[in-house]
Amino acid sequence: MPNRGLLSLMRRKAGTLQPEQCDRLEQYFEQNPAVRIIYEAKEELCSLLNIKHRTKKGCRPLAAELLRWIDQLKNSPFEAFRTLGATQSSWRDEIARMWRFTKNNDITEGFHTEMEMIQRRAYGFRNFDNYRLRVIVLCG
Repeated sequence: MPNRGLLSLMRRKAGTLQPEQCDRLEQYFEQNPAVRIIYEAKEELCSLLNIKHRTKKGCRPLAAELLRWIDQLKNSPFEAFRTLGATQSSWRDEIARMWRFTKNNDITEGFHTEMEMIQRRAYGFRNFDNYRLRVIVLCG
């Protein structure tokens, strides 16, 4: 079992690693070649999921690739991979939309965070109308 430092390195994108971190990973992969295969597959799947701003025609090969990944994951002997395959399968339409369209919910998340901060500052207040007014003033 790799130590926490190596696990942390394996969770990062390969392009963000420092040279000495790459060397540590390489040494570990030489001793554990099966882990290298899983790491490289993770990198390939992540790069597929990070693609943005494609035309309808450009999304078709990506969709075929995603379906291939889902099939491989669902047929894996490892339970965690089968679960990931099922999750990817249930989100495949949303992933395809993500490749095609660039809308997100940043504004909603920002308002939600601001409301949580108001709620933390107002802990113990009993009057909901005062909370509501604070939300309207700060988020409105």
